[in-house]
Amino acid sequence: MSGAGKKWIGVLCAVVAASATPAAGAEVPPAERLREAVVAQNFKDVLDLSPPDAPALEQREDPSPAELVNRARSRAEGKPLHQTPNLDVAVIGLDPAGRPTTVANVLLSPQHPNGVVVPIAIPGLSTTQVRYRWWNDREWDVGGGVGTRDVLPGRENAPIDFTSPYPASVLKLLVGFGVLRLADRGLVDLDADYAYEPNPAREVCGGASVKKVRQLFDEMITKSQNESTCALVKLLHDRNAVDHLNQTFADLGLPTLMLTGTLPGNGGSWGGANMSGLDTAKLLLLINGGADVLWTTDQGKPVTAGELSPASRTFFLETLAGQGHNEMLSTSNWCGRDYPVQGIPQQVPSRWVEPDGTVTVGGAVYDRDVRPCNEGAEVTFAHKTGWTNTSGSDAGIVKSLPGRDKRDYIVVVFGNLGMDYADPVRPADPPGVFPVLYTQKYAQLGKAIDAVMKAP
Repeated sequence: MSGAGKKWIGVLCAVVAASATPAAGAEVPPAERLREAVVAQNFKDVLDLSPPDAPALEQREDPSPAELVNRARSRAEGKPLHQTPNLDVAVIGLDPAGRPTTVANVLLSPQHPNGVVVPIAIPGLSTTQVRYRWWNDREWDVGGGVGTRDVLPGRENAPIDFTSPYPASVLKLLVGFGVLRLADRGLVDLDADYAYEPNPAREVCGGASVKKVRQLFDEMITKSQNESTCALVKLLHDRNAVDHLNQTFADLGLPTLMLTGTLPGNGGSWGGANMSGLDTAKLLLLINGGADVLWTTDQGKPVTAGELSPASRTFFLETLAGQGHNEMLSTSNWCGRDYPVQGIPQQVPSRWVEPDGTVTVGGAVYDRDVRPCNEGAEVTFAHKTGWTNTSGSDAGIVKSLPGRDKRDYIVVVFGNLGMDYADPVRPADPPGVFPVLYTQKYAQLGKAIDAVMKAP
């Protein structure tokens, strides 16, 4: 391994031991600061709009913007959250060459109400200390937050038991990676038309269409368009690539990344997706690219940015940087509102900004002039958000703008506090404006993580 690789591994080793209580006067390690930031959000203040004694709507594919607006305005007042939510938070600090400098993963759950720092092994940037379980809404409500199905075999005796929140539309990172791997092998042409002919038809997936693969990819990421996602998942099935994709994730030391149960005839049914925060952060590390070996799997395979071609990584990054829904860890689309609070101080991509400064993303209309926030922005955020009624997620790459406080890092947050959870102080959304879908505690957490990751 190169001298540079040894240098950052030395830094990482300090993070692995971060679960220990720091000595008096000692500098608090990043992992412990991350745990403190998560716990400080005091999630018990959140209201549950569909508590365990009320019928819950099971939602496994992202609603359309119009449906989100209707649902957000039709929810009755809720009850105080009856237990600690499940939250999976991972960060990877980056040096100027894109190599990891710090890695930290914190899990919050009813079993770990004060948060637990995940031990991370070097050089795999991995853990065997977590027994991951599949998400199930009902089991979380009435089972103390503990699922009954294991994600990975052989983890029954792991010291940390954690049920992974459903990743919602962040799963589209998996789809995008699969499509670009096919493009790199010459099996997909991004500039060719793809004729999507769903059989059987599925409402969330829309009807037949013909679009460039590149356009479908952009719509899937930047607008979170479900119809385009179904088309690309079907494209993966057409090439018999889904099983190979899941095996690729396992071979790359990303065993919790899974895209299973999707329908070959229409690309729908995404409820079989699973993603841990740590493995998702590593996937983004690969997409971002970096010098040297990024990590080495337990089987001894060195993983580098070469798993995707430079052209594919550039396209993926540009698409993530064009994200239109900046409304969870970052809240710049609602610039200047008292609610929600400002999260990661991100610059909104200009492609969505109207002449009057407001933002329109597909059918989603935001009512605030974002130009003042763009002028004061400190970072770019190339990311993907996701939402369902019981999941809120955001994962991306933060990079400081010129002249701003230096920080470059990857952040992933998966939580079960989706659209069925709200803040007591949440005001009514103006008519015709895209609603606030999450508790603003996600934005508060984003701001706190950004403070942790700033260079001293």
